[in-house]
Amino acid sequence: MSDELRIGDAVNETCPWSGKPIAGDSLTVYRGKVVGFCNPGCRDKFDRAVSHFEAALAKEE
Repeated sequence: MSDELRIGDAVNETCPWSGKPIAGDSLTVYRGKVVGFCNPGCRDKFDRAVSHFEAALAKEE
């Protein structure tokens, strides 16, 4: 995957947090797929949540 994420590659059209349309500056990669959010704050909130849960799961192993 290229370093630049594209809104057209996102698996969703609306932000999972707010329900608003996704924005090109608010994309991330999760499990190899581009996921979009309505703003960078929602994207960063998602990234923090995923990191938190992945760390907790790693402790379980």
